[in-house]
Amino acid sequence: MQTDNLQITTPIAASLLRGAIELEQTAFGILPHRLPAWTRAQFPDSQLALIETEPSGVRLKFRTAATVIELDVLPTRRAIVGIPPRPKGIYDLCVNGKLERQCSAENAALLRTDMSTGTIIHEPGTVQTLRFEGLEGDDKLVEIWLPHNEIVELGVLRSNSPLRAVASEKRPIWVHHGSSISQGSNATSPTGTWPAIASRTAEVDLVNLGFGGNALLDPFVSRTIRDTPADIISVKIGINLVNADLMRLRAFGPAVNGFLDTIREGHPDKPLLVMSPIYCPIHEDTPGPGMFDLDALARGEMKFLATGRPEDAKSGRLTLTVIREQLCRIVEQRAKHDTNIHYLDGRTLYGEADHAGLPLPDRLHPDAESHRLMGRRFAPRLRSLLGS
Repeated sequence: MQTDNLQITTPIAASLLRGAIELEQTAFGILPHRLPAWTRAQFPDSQLALIETEPSGVRLKFRTAATVIELDVLPTRRAIVGIPPRPKGIYDLCVNGKLERQCSAENAALLRTDMSTGTIIHEPGTVQTLRFEGLEGDDKLVEIWLPHNEIVELGVLRSNSPLRAVASEKRPIWVHHGSSISQGSNATSPTGTWPAIASRTAEVDLVNLGFGGNALLDPFVSRTIRDTPADIISVKIGINLVNADLMRLRAFGPAVNGFLDTIREGHPDKPLLVMSPIYCPIHEDTPGPGMFDLDALARGEMKFLATGRPEDAKSGRLTLTVIREQLCRIVEQRAKHDTNIHYLDGRTLYGEADHAGLPLPDRLHPDAESHRLMGRRFAPRLRSLLGS
């Protein structure tokens, strides 16, 4: 007969984790990464160094008859001086594919960034123990999805029955790259991001390489995708290039082709889906850079606005409209020699009509209901790609 006495301790190992590219051993435990170590010498953005350790799509997966499970974590949250704090990260426990429990770590370390000076102040946190109890005592598949919006170092698992790593299920692996929208910004929990919803609905194994503010056609990302096992690959390109005002039209086409060429080096014939941005009124016909709306901040609200001018597009500055036209053209051209490359207009996931009923709350990121809408709409596309 089982009791609440958690006598069994299980160290975190690669066999228990899904969705991570690499695991780092720290003084406390295991830190999942969504980019490999060699890439960290190639990007100058300190924010990306934090974002790639926010484990969107990463989950613990095991079988057990335990009725009580505890997980020790050391979480770290990001904050920006003058910006309303983000919600605490949520841990989703799923049993046999169904969401059963949710909890958060109350006390986390804090990385507070002052945008005016670029300085980051670290406020230490403490180890937290997450407890999931009242589970059924039969043998079951358990997944603990880690927060999509905070860094988590993993300690040990404790339980009142042994935990067993899940042997290969031979599920198709979907590797997806995109922006903060793909990472899950404004979703309420890790299984509520649109890629998680789509992957769970279509029963594919997600590797989420969505990096907030950093879907920028970086070569180290395409090399990471090239070297990662995958049965389906999708890349969502556009919004960060516009709101960062990173490149002009002349550079965009060659950069996209180079990015896709690198992916094809490792996956020459797997389904490759190129996705354009979802509908976003502030950048449809107005270039970036994007910035915080200071008037909204003064009211305690976080909203974004575009600082470019529509006429700037004539001189090669990028808008979402221009990017969609170019991506469609590039895929049509490549499809003459690549029979398994496909294009998807992001507005089929979230378009102008959707915005009328579910507007982007900060003018840039979809809300939780819009994530659910996008995930449900994308799942059939995943199934279709498997058939291709």
